[in-house]
Amino acid sequence: MANEVLHLWDGAEALDYLHCRGAYAGRQPGNPAVILLDLKMLRVDGIEVLRQLKADPVLRMVPVVVMTSSREDRDLNICYDLSTNAYVVKPVNFAEFADAVKQVGAFWAVLNELPRDVLSGRSPAKR
Repeated sequence: MANEVLHLWDGAEALDYLHCRGAYAGRQPGNPAVILLDLKMLRVDGIEVLRQLKADPVLRMVPVVVMTSSREDRDLNICYDLSTNAYVVKPVNFAEFADAVKQVGAFWAVLNELPRDVLSGRSPAKR
């Protein structure tokens, strides 16, 4: 992928990055083109991260693709109830996983069209 990929270690760090706080208080403003979210994260799990993202008026329109090892109907249903954009079960093989990340990233970051406000980090315009 041509786009930068930022790996964050846990859900708390992801929320700090997205809200420009803590160690990320001085980062460049703006939102990612897509968030690849694992459900099984330390400190704050992926479902809680998704819940907070979709409740935030500035972040709620950023596409979130859940990439997880869980095939549980409960997890799938919760994620879609919380407005995830896609739910992908991660391949076990690393090469297949890397290919899946490229495909998902290419669609959401290159092919998919987002409102300008989403990437800028501004609250979407009132409709």
